[in-house]
Amino acid sequence: MAWTARTSSKVDVFPKGHDSLDELPPAAPGTLVVRGANGGIRVAPDAGFDVVFGRCEPDVHVCVGPDDPHVSRRHGHITREQSRWVLYNTGRLPIRFPGARLVLAGHRAPLPVAHTPLFIVAPEREHLLEVRIVARTPGASPAHRHEADTRDPAGWRLSPAERLVLVCLAQRYLRSEPWPQPLTWAQVADELGRLHPGDPWTAKRAAHVVTQVRKRLSAKVPGLLEEEHPPPLGNALNHHLITELLATTTIGPPDLRLLDEPGPTPPGPR
Repeated sequence: MAWTARTSSKVDVFPKGHDSLDELPPAAPGTLVVRGANGGIRVAPDAGFDVVFGRCEPDVHVCVGPDDPHVSRRHGHITREQSRWVLYNTGRLPIRFPGARLVLAGHRAPLPVAHTPLFIVAPEREHLLEVRIVARTPGASPAHRHEADTRDPAGWRLSPAERLVLVCLAQRYLRSEPWPQPLTWAQVADELGRLHPGDPWTAKRAAHVVTQVRKRLSAKVPGLLEEEHPPPLGNALNHHLITELLATTTIGPPDLRLLDEPGPTPPGPR
């Protein structure tokens, strides 16, 4: 969907329909981009503008959880303070950062210069509020920074087979289900087996694919190795891996199409 500017050059509104925040036009370093259920807003760092989000669309700039009365009508805002964007939770429910960190009612938290999915933690489900702060590209000249800063985030490189297995494993997160957990290996093998009946998917094979990804990323991402967690381990390893892949936009809701497209399995380990 095409970009639509409705306000000034420093505060722009865009409609629902963008698959990625990185599809938006060039923006200066420090620019804040926020997307909710029905579109979003982009604010320059020197605009002097607070972004208000919550359930009641007429009263906020970004709507989130419009059909959930547990979400406050004005649940919070994001403001610029001392060269940083800061999240304020003025609602009743906590706001969760990727992982387990919670910003409780009445609390604040600085936002990283990155793409950060935030979740309002309601009793029946979590509501996604996507936030991106445009980074400065090291070494880019001023004349080219606008163009460089809107390149797609690097994310993590996945093979087609790894992406297929991880999307299947993480589908509850990608569908924004309440309190999502990774599928079991048996569930992953069963679903991939039905999707690709000519290929012998097993729980062991699916686990091996994901384990290799965890080990590859563990050199730069904490929390992906068994020895980093106290027992009982549960789903901690897969949960942390999925959270990392979501936070870096390595996988996203558009990847769910892989689970609707029967065909030969992409080449990968067996």
